[in-house]
Amino acid sequence: MNIAKSYTTFVNYDNEIIALEKAIFNDVFSFLGPHQVAAEQYQIRVYLPGAEFISLENKIGIYNFNRIGNSALFIAEMSCDDFQTEYQLLVNYPFSQVAIEDPYRFLPAIDHQAFSLFKQGHLYDAYNYLGAHFCKQQNCAGVRFSLWAPNAQSVSIIGDFNDWNPSTHLMRNHIQWGVWELFIPELSNGQCYKFHLVTQSGEHLEKADPYAKAMQHPPATASIISTNQEIEVTDLVSDINQVDAPISIYEVHLGSWRRNSFENNRFLTYRELASELVAYVVELGFTHVQLMPISEFPFDGSWGYQPVGLFTTSSRFGSVDDFKYLVNAFRQAGLGVLLDWVPGHFPTDPHGLAKFDGSYLYEHADSRQGYHPDWHTHIYNYDRKEVRSFLCSSAKFCLDELKVDGLRVDAVASMLYLDYSREEGQWLPNQHGGRENLGAITFLQELNTLSYQANSNIMMVAEESTAWPGVTDFVDHGGLGFGFKWNLGWMNDSLRYMSLDPIHRKHHHHQMTFSMVYAFSENYILPLSHDEVVHGKGSLINKMPGDNWQKFANLRCYLAFMWSHPGKKLLFMGGEFAQWQEWNHDQSLDWHLLGQPQHQGMQNLVKRLNNLYRQSPALYQLDHKVEGFEWLDSANAEQSIFSFVRYAKDKQQAIVCISNMTPQVHHNFGLGVPLLGQYQQLLNTDDASYEGSHQGVFETIETVDEPNHGFEQSLSLTIPPLATLWLQWQGE
Repeated sequence: MNIAKSYTTFVNYDNEIIALEKAIFNDVFSFLGPHQVAAEQYQIRVYLPGAEFISLENKIGIYNFNRIGNSALFIAEMSCDDFQTEYQLLVNYPFSQVAIEDPYRFLPAIDHQAFSLFKQGHLYDAYNYLGAHFCKQQNCAGVRFSLWAPNAQSVSIIGDFNDWNPSTHLMRNHIQWGVWELFIPELSNGQCYKFHLVTQSGEHLEKADPYAKAMQHPPATASIISTNQEIEVTDLVSDINQVDAPISIYEVHLGSWRRNSFENNRFLTYRELASELVAYVVELGFTHVQLMPISEFPFDGSWGYQPVGLFTTSSRFGSVDDFKYLVNAFRQAGLGVLLDWVPGHFPTDPHGLAKFDGSYLYEHADSRQGYHPDWHTHIYNYDRKEVRSFLCSSAKFCLDELKVDGLRVDAVASMLYLDYSREEGQWLPNQHGGRENLGAITFLQELNTLSYQANSNIMMVAEESTAWPGVTDFVDHGGLGFGFKWNLGWMNDSLRYMSLDPIHRKHHHHQMTFSMVYAFSENYILPLSHDEVVHGKGSLINKMPGDNWQKFANLRCYLAFMWSHPGKKLLFMGGEFAQWQEWNHDQSLDWHLLGQPQHQGMQNLVKRLNNLYRQSPALYQLDHKVEGFEWLDSANAEQSIFSFVRYAKDKQQAIVCISNMTPQVHHNFGLGVPLLGQYQQLLNTDDASYEGSHQGVFETIETVDEPNHGFEQSLSLTIPPLATLWLQWQGE
């Protein structure tokens, strides 16, 4: 081995040292690492705070560094003959010696084609290029970090591997892409990191990685270097998400569905939920589960709707691999999995996206466009191409990497309208003077087009609360391209009606019939979601009027009316057994109520509704077609009775649905029907098995030759109080 060599070149490095100490070195690779400084001479410059002595070892020999003054800058010099591109640094600290690789000896490794697409808004898997990725570079294993921060003065990586010192790992600036990059050798899975940014005004920021694969459990805010295992997930079932399929969705908040009361009320893990939740949803007969947002989020009280980690799952319940284990458990049980996804806004938390590099990078600069007054959040700038790459990549991550069936896109109306929840003068019109957010419109069209092109069997669902036309129409027809839309009009009207004392319902009959005016204008889902059982709105059962018996009868009648009505179904957890309390995200559902007959009866009814629904094409095949529905009597306001027929594609499959919205029992009630013959009673919500009064219960009934409601034959029935009946035609 060659003897140690030492050269000294006296140069004033004061400016460089100051820039390194302050972590404001914009072009750090122009100074640190190996540099040929003369025809026959190399310098290797290292900046390592805390180091006392450094030497370099390569295949030729060992070379000592000279410390520059009292700074953390060390310089070694050697001839060109002695210089090798591969070397190690031997670093002496006060109480230890370590051998490390010099991150500044590695060449740039950025994919120019990918980042060209990123700048154009067309890099749809940006999570494969930005963030932290294990890789090999120049035969050395490590992690490549990449960050989009075009307006930062400098960026460095801080973490538990460098004592969170921003001077240790300053990044290389690729100005043409606005991207900073650095390869750090020898890092380990599970180590924490952040990005330290210095803005053009000299402000120092610490930001979590927007593309992090894992993040610390809140309130901690660091990102985590992570590599995911290959968790096998059963393929998506091809036909369960189609408009002509039975779709009955159980909406769940994972943090409060059930908690472990024996261990300090802790959350259940994804893997525990894979056992308990999956079995429960299967038992209830739902076809899908919809999970409220599981992207990482800082504040429990936001329920996940203010996320900071759109490329990972919440650490509250385990790892990304654990989440995929849960998805696989649902898939193996034949259930579809939908995720709430939030591209409409993001929180102001300092470690998040807000003013990310000191500029309004992800959001609009003008608060009339970039700030949401209701939620005190920032609104994405959908016109910015890199933001589109970011958001489309997040959707692709959920669908392709997390393997879910589809996304329920939150708060679409807030994206579409520039004046959403704003007074006159508090919003800016678009280039044509209108209130439509043109950037959001084209973003949603692009998102849905890409998603369905990649897999036509998925579900893209819009929570859109206005009459925006063509939400579920094809993009090439001018629509937004969603597969389904929440029918919030039906929800609002029907809940207002059901909250009335039955004696007054005859004056509001239209609130239950109006939805049929527009029922086939979109592919609708009928939601009774979490939004209806919080913030003082009361639980579903407590919205119902009357005494205890009437409350339960009203809710049974209403749920069966909902399952009868055209449109797919969604019910928030707790509604299936009539929880009395409003939903509280900090505690479990009130499972003890299932020990009481009326609550057990309600759960029995939901099971029956789901099972009959799945078995009865008439209740789902033509949800989106007018020929799947026929009123028998829409005008019986005086008795508050609604009656109609649901048809399958095969018109020989028909179900008569009757809902009596008062406590009055009607004997010998004549109901005209279009089909002659025998009808089997599939459902009576007043049945004793649901804790009803057991009136009007029968197996089959024959039509009689008495014209009624414009039909030549009719049925003579006993209509039970506050109840819904389903009668299936059996033929002549």
